[in-house]
Amino acid sequence: LARTRLRVAQSRVTAVLASSCLREEDGGSAHTAAGRRELGERFRSLADQFCNAIGVLQQCGPPASFSNIQTAINKDQPANPTEEYAQLFAALIARTAKDIDVLIDSLPSEESTAALQAASLYKLEEENHEAATCLEDVVYRGDMLLEKIQSALADIAQSQLKTRSGTHSQSVPDS
Repeated sequence: LARTRLRVAQSRVTAVLASSCLREEDGGSAHTAAGRRELGERFRSLADQFCNAIGVLQQCGPPASFSNIQTAINKDQPANPTEEYAQLFAALIARTAKDIDVLIDSLPSEESTAALQAASLYKLEEENHEAATCLEDVVYRGDMLLEKIQSALADIAQSQLKTRSGTHSQSVPDS
């Protein structure tokens, strides 16, 4: 019964997400549609994981004893792998839920219209131009500083050459 309910829920989620993915809203983009499709796939995957987890738990779970019904427990059953399955499905479900959160966060908000996106793009372009101007100024100042350093190094080299040539001419005896 639980498996049937989950399958019905899964098909409803799939139908809603499929219609949402196919519908293009005003200002919608291919990126948004792709994100919705990916989100739909993740929800379907999550529903499958829930169904599989419940099915495995039903299959491998220990039988419940009821006070008015006597049940014979098969002693030949293998060791209960329910704990391993629980950890496996918990990890899969948690990872899929995290993926869904990331996808939801990456989708543009509903307030995001073409005008808002254009304004945001214009603002980013202005910031880019300001940063480019600042960078050009820094490069120019760096070039000026480099020229000064090279000039100073040339002066130092000339001074060293004069000093060396002056000491050589003084050390040579006059004949």
